Amino acid sequence: MSRDVVLATRNAGKLREMRDLLAPHGLHVLPVSSFTSAEVEETAPTFVENALLKARAAARASGLPAIADDSGIEVDALDGAPGVHSARYAGEGAADADNVAKLLAALRALADEHRCARFRCAAVYLEHPEHPTPIIREAHWEGRILHAPRGSGGFGYDPVFLDPQSGLSAAELSAPHKNRISHRALAVRALVAALACVPGQPPRRAPR
Repeated sequence: MSRDVVLATRNAGKLREMRDLLAPHGLHVLPVSSFTSAEVEETAPTFVENALLKARAAARASGLPAIADDSGIEVDALDGAPGVHSARYAGEGAADADNVAKLLAALRALADEHRCARFRCAAVYLEHPEHPTPIIREAHWEGRILHAPRGSGGFGYDPVFLDPQSGLSAAELSAPHKNRISHRALAVRALVAALACVPGQPPRRAPR
């Protein structure tokens, strides 16, 4: 039996991925945009704290249990940047292409061995806005930054992130393949496994 959860994202690519990841586990994902047009300011210094900010706002707006993730790319040569600022690396409202262009420019002079990077994801689940013990899982995906974009799939930094196992960029991987190995896939699978260990989860609609 499918249960409704609200997903705290307005990113179409992330919504698509999360629906694919959660549907097999009986979770019917509704976007937060179905309940509110308010934006959440991601002001926290960590992925976990930003995910919690988004999840609490989504649960409050919808009256549903909420799932949120905060993710980004960390580049060793840039001391971990863009990190939590990945989505706005080139400025507020920046397009994916703008962020990618800024990243490539910052790494232009670096050889392959100095372009190590990782995608990092923190995924959280809340029963209701005041849930005192949210379920939190984190994961990462190691790789390196390419010298130029490759592939037409995915979103964000996928075209310039090389998966070392396949030799393909994240944007060249098929959706099923990416949804087996990515940072988001690993974090969400761990989150779902944790939910399965909690009797009655995911719960019915929280009172409004």
